[in-house]
Amino acid sequence: MKMCSDVSVTLLVDNHGQDGLSVEHGFSMWIEADGKKILFDSGQGSAFEKNVAALGVDLENVDAFVLSHGHYDHTGGIPFVLGQVPHVEVYGHPGIVRPRYSINNGTARSIQMPRAVMAAIDGIPSSRLHWLQQPEMLSGSMGLSGFIPRETDFEDAGGPFYLDSNGKRPDVVEDDMALWIRTDEGLVVCVGCCHAGIVNTLEYVRRISGQERIRAVIGGLHLINADARRMDRTIDSLRNYSLNMLVPCHCTGDAAVSRLQDDLGLLVSPGAAGMTYRF
Repeated sequence: MKMCSDVSVTLLVDNHGQDGLSVEHGFSMWIEADGKKILFDSGQGSAFEKNVAALGVDLENVDAFVLSHGHYDHTGGIPFVLGQVPHVEVYGHPGIVRPRYSINNGTARSIQMPRAVMAAIDGIPSSRLHWLQQPEMLSGSMGLSGFIPRETDFEDAGGPFYLDSNGKRPDVVEDDMALWIRTDEGLVVCVGCCHAGIVNTLEYVRRISGQERIRAVIGGLHLINADARRMDRTIDSLRNYSLNMLVPCHCTGDAAVSRLQDDLGLLVSPGAAGMTYRF
């Protein structure tokens, strides 16, 4: 079983950012591991373009562009990326292109990819567009989850999500995917919004990677709407993994981040655009 000895993860877009960087409700990260450079999501677009330039990220060197799921706040930078590196290999679940909505107080809001993004995806040659439903390796020590089974009884998609504007067809966001990297000290797991639930995600990643220990989790946990029961069960489960680091980002929610810090202490390090983590 191959292990990666040098991993670097830089947050490009987040709801928070270091001085001089743009912030937005969106998420993107740049991953270097096992000799590969991976772009994971692309925010809403505007902050992504500005921060890529400010952080000196050379998209020309990217080996793979991974889409964690099909919401607007993770896919807006796709046209820019494809304009810079039209040869890039793109990975995503086929469900990313579905129409989808968030419905609050009877009002439906589209949260799918913008039309310009859909058009850009339509232009990707089939040989470079990898539709994943099953796990797939990106290298000897790094892989993608594909569809994540929903097995816990306390996790859900994290919001009032639907596949239609009338609220008749609930959206479980089955396109939600995670990226994992094997290291000697355990798995580094990168997530976009974790609509599958962080516990479902970590359990599945352990199963498909062949490595039990979870070293670090980085990304959005979508606990912003979590009730007390879900938070209690989530924290109990995270304790059992003996994590070295938990980096909650984007959609985790300020109240949930505070609760994680109160209960899990110094292993919780809230993320912000511009921060880099090395393993």
